Amino acid sequence: MNAALVTGGSRGIGRAICITLAKQGYYVLVNYKGNEEAAAETLAIIMSNGGAGQTLQFDVADKAQVEQVLGGWMEANEDKKIEVLVNNAGIKDDVLLMWMKDEQWDNVVNTGLGGFFYVTRLVVNSMLRQRYGRIINVVSLSGLKGMPGQTNYSAAKGGIIAATKALAQEVGKRNITVNAVAPGFIKTDMTADIDEGQFKALIPANRFGTPEEVAHAVNFLAAKEAGYITGHVLSVNGGLYT
Repeated sequence: MNAALVTGGSRGIGRAICITLAKQGYYVLVNYKGNEEAAAETLAIIMSNGGAGQTLQFDVADKAQVEQVLGGWMEANEDKKIEVLVNNAGIKDDVLLMWMKDEQWDNVVNTGLGGFFYVTRLVVNSMLRQRYGRIINVVSLSGLKGMPGQTNYSAAKGGIIAATKALAQEVGKRNITVNAVAPGFIKTDMTADIDEGQFKALIPANRFGTPEEVAHAVNFLAAKEAGYITGHVLSVNGGLYT
């Protein structure tokens, strides 16, 4: 059985992606940093739908943890090759740059951009050997247009977008695609403090999106049939581009 790894898979968009990929027959690795209860709930939903998987706890920003936990799992489970990697883990800590503390910059950039690097470096080596892979990075409208108060988050997501395009060129010959999905305003815990009524007037679709709509885009890019799409950023934003 081939596996799919979703970082930050316990809640919100990550959970929806885990559930969707499990329905495609993947053994889903639900990565989480600290919320064991939410990760277990995601796995329970997968199992109740007839899917298979397990939770895997590690902090994507911690190189040693990534190598020990994820690397250890890969060595112990050679029968389950990771075919799909979804780099979804990320945090935001919004503040204007002039007031931003060092740790607010470091935490957001290290989790988003650093986590992408540590996890992808490990997994892509396996994909190169098996001559197949799908890497999908969950970025953000913030990484495309920039958002005030999110210099750190925009930098992290913008960096991943650039890295997506570069890595796609490095691994394309081995039948590995690297793409990104850029959600706009999606109904999750991360947007719970945003007034939808106030912001939806800016969105041509006149509403916030759902995690399932982002998961559908990820699922499209993860398909074998999407093999000629790489280095692409697919916006899921209801038409909110500028």
